[in-house]
Amino acid sequence: MLDALRGIVGEKGLITDPAGMEPYLVDWRQRLRGTALAVVQPASTAEVSAVVALCAAEGQPVFPVGGNTGLCFGAVPISDRPDRPGIMLSLRRMNRIRDIDRASGIATVDAGVVLGDLHAAAVEAGRQFPLHLGSEGSAQIGGLISTNAGGTGVVRYGPMRDLVAGLEVVLADGRVLNDLAALRKDNTGYMLRHLFIGAEGSLGIVTGAALRLHPQVPNTAHAWVAAAKPDDAVALFAAMQDRAGSAIQAFELVSRSQFELVRKHAERARFPFAEIPAWSVLIELGSEDATTALGDLLEEVLGGALERGELLDAVIASSQQQAADFWHIRHSVSEANKKEGMSITHDVAVRSSDVAPFIAAADEAAAELFPQAYSEVVCHLGDGNVHYILMFSHEYWATLPDPEAFALTVERAIHDVAARFGGTFSAEHGVGRKLTEELERLADPLRYELMIKVKELFDPQNLMNPGVLLAKAG
Repeated sequence: MLDALRGIVGEKGLITDPAGMEPYLVDWRQRLRGTALAVVQPASTAEVSAVVALCAAEGQPVFPVGGNTGLCFGAVPISDRPDRPGIMLSLRRMNRIRDIDRASGIATVDAGVVLGDLHAAAVEAGRQFPLHLGSEGSAQIGGLISTNAGGTGVVRYGPMRDLVAGLEVVLADGRVLNDLAALRKDNTGYMLRHLFIGAEGSLGIVTGAALRLHPQVPNTAHAWVAAAKPDDAVALFAAMQDRAGSAIQAFELVSRSQFELVRKHAERARFPFAEIPAWSVLIELGSEDATTALGDLLEEVLGGALERGELLDAVIASSQQQAADFWHIRHSVSEANKKEGMSITHDVAVRSSDVAPFIAAADEAAAELFPQAYSEVVCHLGDGNVHYILMFSHEYWATLPDPEAFALTVERAIHDVAARFGGTFSAEHGVGRKLTEELERLADPLRYELMIKVKELFDPQNLMNPGVLLAKAG
């Protein structure tokens, strides 16, 4: 099979030596490792089609990998059968920005394009692609689509699903589904592309995408607010909605415990307060209209809240550099946690109005069940996505006889709290291999049954990223 793969992608597109394959076989936090026959790197959709068709004929699984920045092991290659280890499929060489249509606001790109490169190309065309997250220097468009990535701008622009106008997908038998017309109106039946967004490579391989661009926002204002408790942040969000509405581009809530780790581990972490507040709220407003006085609007809303005693303090960024410093700190949390210990990061979502009671209930459950840990919170308050994190020391983790089983116990406890509030256990990270049992346990039974049937329809041999998302598929 290796010779056949080499015939399709050439020597440059095939990695078989252990050292070269190693970065692809393990997740970026070094927690789970897999095996594969080879890492295959096609240079075109036609080559992807030929590779997938060959794997279908040989009965070999296909494990797609992008920037390998996920948190749920969705890109780790683990086959369910030793006689079919499968291949890893990397679209790193498919990194072409095919077209930018400024009038229509559409960028058509290869799936291997890195998010940061798309940002630069959009700016050069006088537009912006408004998805921003900490891994934008390595995360690839195909992976972001396959996990329906979120980030800090969801409150205004929505997650990746809302930014996808069309897809090109190689199906499990090698055929290519082309849906790149990117029409604003197209009422011709089932919108099939939505099945592949968030499917984590379990239905096919995304090779190209038409993505929605937005006007640039030259007028921004940023604030760092000190709050005593999450309820005050929720009240501030409602007040900011009354005055700023769609100008709210980010509204983030972070606990002191989390930012203490950033100050400990991150470089260039310049905080605006001498003491890190119990709760920090980071706000970004943006407008296409350069004459809108966003700074005055922030002062008005924050000043009123301070006068009413609803906030402790606030700093409005006086320069773009200070604003960049704010968001550098916010985007440094994952690396800081990785350096500190073993973090169990939950990706729950509840309504924004339920964020404060959810945090309180999660704290109560964690204190009772896991006194060895302390909690951190990183919350996209504008969309209700709460990353509730329990941090365990490396020393404690090393004493556990079955760390993975213990991690699942921790996750279930916090997921059950989210379920009490009508929330979800996976808001933007996906399910991957890590949370397949949780999806089966917590999903509506009929919904789960229908998902299994969709998987069987698109991938009857169960070769597309088997073991990811749906534990019972195949």
